[in-house]
Amino acid sequence: MNFNDFKHLASKIQNLELPGEEAHFKMSPLVRIAQLKSVKLSERDPRIAAVMALCYPSENNLATLLLILRKTYQGVHSNQVGFPGGKAEVFDKDLLATAFRETHEEVGVESHSVTVVKSLSQVYIPPSNFIVQPFLGFSDHKPQFIIQESEVEKLIEVPVSMLLDPSNVVSEIMHTSYAENIEVPTYNLSGYSVWGATAMMLSEIKELVIKAM
Repeated sequence: MNFNDFKHLASKIQNLELPGEEAHFKMSPLVRIAQLKSVKLSERDPRIAAVMALCYPSENNLATLLLILRKTYQGVHSNQVGFPGGKAEVFDKDLLATAFRETHEEVGVESHSVTVVKSLSQVYIPPSNFIVQPFLGFSDHKPQFIIQESEVEKLIEVPVSMLLDPSNVVSEIMHTSYAENIEVPTYNLSGYSVWGATAMMLSEIKELVIKAM
């Protein structure tokens, strides 16, 4: 998919109803689905975060989504693939401001260069007790990325056409923070296995793009 086609679809995506859990659960292990259905968020007092799913044109004008490989550290999201973003702070005006601030800090993208298409469905992450608000946006030009070396190990560029390809959805046996030796649906994208909350968000983006086509 070229970037001009994505921009055309973006105007349609703005008016589409979010598929939400229907899309999320396609990329969730059964044990995680049961866990999410049983959670009472009012009792968990979750922390709040926001991320930006940024699409931009590659050198060949392909519509491309940005993911990051996080650094290895002591935490449940160590060395995992995700979107740029992070925890909301009291000085953030709103969650979109959080997503913009964190995206600028982690990969150097200026907020004025991003057109927000839509806020997506929130995802609750039990192991870290975070509710994450994703946003879908695009930049007309490939940004000049500046990596925050303390947080980001590597940038991962994913053509949207790769996300749409059903052959890139596979199952893997994994050890996770909430279960061992479980079958986990994953995306095989640009040489990386993408699973968990990020895969759930990508699944919703995929559904929206397909509906808009």
